[in-house]
Amino acid sequence: MRLRALLETEALGLRLLGGEEELDRTVRGVMTTDLRDPSRYLTGGELVLTGLAWRRNSADSEPFVRILASAGVAGLAAGEAELGDIPDDLVSACVRNRLPLFAVNEDVAFATITEYVVRQVSGERAGDLAAVVDRHRRLMTSGPAGGGPDVVLDLLTTDLDLRAWVLSPTGRQIAGAGEPLAPGVCAALASEHLAAVRTGRRGPHRISIQGITYSLFPIRGHGRGAGGPAARDVRESVLSDWLLAVEADAGDWPAERLDLLQGVTQLIAVERDRRDAARTVRRRLAQEVLELVQTGAPPAEIAARLRVAAPVLLPGLGSAPHWQVVVARVDWDGGDIPGGPVAQSLLEEILVDPSVSGPEPSDRIAVAHAGDEAIALVPLPSPVGEGGEDKGPDAALHADALLAAVREPLQAGLADDGRLTLGVSAAVHSAEGLRGALEEARHARRVAAARPGRVCAAGHHELASHVLLLPFVPDDVRRAFTARLLDPLRDYDRRHRAELIPTLEAFLDCDGSWTRCATRLHLHVNTLRYRVGRIEQLTARDLSRLEDKLDFFLALRMS
Repeated sequence: MRLRALLETEALGLRLLGGEEELDRTVRGVMTTDLRDPSRYLTGGELVLTGLAWRRNSADSEPFVRILASAGVAGLAAGEAELGDIPDDLVSACVRNRLPLFAVNEDVAFATITEYVVRQVSGERAGDLAAVVDRHRRLMTSGPAGGGPDVVLDLLTTDLDLRAWVLSPTGRQIAGAGEPLAPGVCAALASEHLAAVRTGRRGPHRISIQGITYSLFPIRGHGRGAGGPAARDVRESVLSDWLLAVEADAGDWPAERLDLLQGVTQLIAVERDRRDAARTVRRRLAQEVLELVQTGAPPAEIAARLRVAAPVLLPGLGSAPHWQVVVARVDWDGGDIPGGPVAQSLLEEILVDPSVSGPEPSDRIAVAHAGDEAIALVPLPSPVGEGGEDKGPDAALHADALLAAVREPLQAGLADDGRLTLGVSAAVHSAEGLRGALEEARHARRVAAARPGRVCAAGHHELASHVLLLPFVPDDVRRAFTARLLDPLRDYDRRHRAELIPTLEAFLDCDGSWTRCATRLHLHVNTLRYRVGRIEQLTARDLSRLEDKLDFFLALRMS
């Protein structure tokens, strides 16, 4: 709104004392102060209301007015209740600094002016932003992208004083206005949003973190359930949709403002759909390479396809990269929801460093899906030493690290009826190694699937030990085997507090060394020999035999 509009509103009781040529200035807010230096609280465009308590003598007016003018305020309104007529030195100072000055009638409260300005400015901002949002929507739906989510978020900040961020379902920041959110805050916001969606709560969802309230709005793309809640199962999109987090409590917002934010989410969804469409090329590249690998195509043919994929996934790469394969699977109870597409979009997000903001990093991940399984082909640049030798991949993926930062949000999204399992291969540097890498990643995922928990991962390093075998022992065999060997010892420990199980674990861990085991347990060697003898007596086994040691070791690991 303009200063002129305030002057023309009789109910405000304003009288112009100077600055008539500046009445077309825009008022963007209002502030009441009697500080001698209020500059730290000014952002520009305010109508400043003052009772003149800061003025002790005529020399105080010039510094005060100069501070306001430097801050870019729209105008100054001084109350007549304290001093009666406005001092001439203040009028002169405003004239010199080209700052419009109003006198406020003593019968008009500052609160009345504040309420009027806030109501008018908020309404105009909402209307202006709605028009901008509508204009951008038309542009983005009929032509090329218009700058991405950041442009829309900047509008929210400048026009509605709202700080907002776009987050992925794993809590990674896609876009934001102002300072980035801390990773822990992002993860908590994503978790709350996913939990609310899975329980069917109506949005916007609200959460308070460290004394700050955030309102969360889902961003649903037209390709992911745009037909409404009844059109598709929420599990098909909950782990792929973005969300808009606004630093405000939307609980008492009027319907007009809520509708405006919904329009903003729709606008961002258009950009999301564009980026999904752009992933088609990378997904097709991954699909072609994997089909060649699985059908046993000649390495030369696979290598040729990899040479096509590398520039797309790593622009500007000078040398051929190493490759890793990551396999993921999402399973829902009942098996009526296809897990492949969900795992594909989720894997594209998980493989991005959670500390990296923006949508672009996920544009360098090639993921295909077959059935309920998603398979990622991940390029790793190979650093080259001074002598030209290949020093190996410098950014190899590790299974546990992939899920460390995203486990909390994913568990909220999977709720009680979903499960994510993930396997990671070792890095390979040639087409010949891809088939083995794919099988390695699949085996690792099966190891992860045999573990308890909603979100589990396993890496290639776990496939070179007994850990690979133990998860696939049938449960009834596992229980019978461990019961036969360990139950007699457990029963004896309960009756006599003999600590035979801890003694057995320590003895095996010390490779059967009597001295080292006795030292670890703080026992005399004779006491240790007595306990081991009791173990052998109760189980009819001989701990000097390798076979019996191995049986005890496996029983302890499976128990």
